[in-house]
Amino acid sequence: MVSDDYQMSFTTGGLFYYESLCVAELYEKLGDWRKTRKQVLSENILQARTESSSKRRAREICSRLTLLTKNQLQLLGSGSRQEQQYLLWVAVCKRYAFIRDFMTEIVREKYLRMDLNLQRADYNIFFDEKAQWHENLDKLKDSTRKKLRQVLFKTMREAEIISQENMIIPGLLTENLVRVLAEDNPSWLTIFPVSDTEINTWLS
Repeated sequence: MVSDDYQMSFTTGGLFYYESLCVAELYEKLGDWRKTRKQVLSENILQARTESSSKRRAREICSRLTLLTKNQLQLLGSGSRQEQQYLLWVAVCKRYAFIRDFMTEIVREKYLRMDLNLQRADYNIFFDEKAQWHENLDKLKDSTRKKLRQVLFKTMREAEIISQENMIIPGLLTENLVRVLAEDNPSWLTIFPVSDTEINTWLS
């Protein structure tokens, strides 16, 4: 096993679409993540029922959004709903290497083979393979492992990566979205169900 453990704290919520937009809008006004998080908590902007839940959600959302570039955050504020969903998916994949690897190694590869039905078994096989190299995965309880799968699939549905029936949805990336991803790192284009031909065309 290797020591570079995957971060697996994504059992909190899902994509957090509306909540993330509220936090991003507040950050645009304040220009400081510490102040943003403080105001999110003091005004209960996330409308959480308990203080602990509010803190947990605020921490999770801010930890994702801080990973987006300035141009990505600007598009998050001005883009279409699908561009926003895709950018929040990018933030999730930046935050969690496990999800990024699942997307590139399993979901996109299935898409390229025209096998669009994402199954629980696909996740379980991927998890078992990674657990051989990441000790923290090997130590997780079955209940936690199941919860992680449920949240991941929920997040992918909310980002419109897969349908409610767990069918992979071809990615529809706009010119603006491609631009803000490519100028960051072209590899982020591979966290969507798109072909190599499409990526090469966008980058040419």
